[in-house]
Amino acid sequence: MKTHEQFADDLALYALNELTGSERQEFEQHLETCASCRREVQALRGDLGLLALSTAGPNPPARSKEQLMRAIAAEPRGVSAPVAEKSRRRGFGWAWIPTLAAVALLLLAAALKLDNARLEEDLASLTSLHRNTSSELAKAEEKLGLLSARDAVQVSLSAQAEPHKPHGTAIYSPSQKRMMLMASNLAPVPAGKAYELWVIPMEGAPIPSGMFKPDEHGNAMMMDHVMPEGVVAKAFAVTLEDEAGSDKPTSPILIVGVG
Repeated sequence: MKTHEQFADDLALYALNELTGSERQEFEQHLETCASCRREVQALRGDLGLLALSTAGPNPPARSKEQLMRAIAAEPRGVSAPVAEKSRRRGFGWAWIPTLAAVALLLLAAALKLDNARLEEDLASLTSLHRNTSSELAKAEEKLGLLSARDAVQVSLSAQAEPHKPHGTAIYSPSQKRMMLMASNLAPVPAGKAYELWVIPMEGAPIPSGMFKPDEHGNAMMMDHVMPEGVVAKAFAVTLEDEAGSDKPTSPILIVGVG
């Protein structure tokens, strides 16, 4: 029993009516169960139809037929058989030209289809690259807008008992109501835990302002978070909490910085 790929090799021969006998019967049985091959055969026959239309010429004028008949009547009878034999041989050779042209057309169509698929893949890759680049550019513009704000304030956060261990820098802008945090030398967090940033206002309890986890080098960054509405920051602090977040500190302050 042939595989689908082997039947696919016979598509062009079937469309050109070159399959006969058991091979044609076996191929037609395959067509009954394979929608993909049926579509390919229909497409190939459509291409062959266009080729046939493109090779059809105009009908000759009536006087050409009369001149041809007079020329045939004037030919010597003794050489008619060799001429006919030569014509048959010549006609047999030229008869393959439409078939060869059709095969060439099919090969060209297959090559164009493959090139089109490759172009579509390249376009998809370029679209994805453009989307990622645009996203990174937007983040960079947000960061630059915060850093370049006239009222931007930078607060250095460090461990109270270990000045050379964890460290962080908070930058916030009251006018833009945005802030960001960059931290380093942070210890890895246990499973189910994360660091939480707190804004400590002039009056009242600390306000939760975002969760984050460090990378394998102990570095972390919180990009462009919203500053609590109407809050004047007295200090910033970081504690270790459940990764779902907490509405109030439940562990000792790890790093703190006064604005």
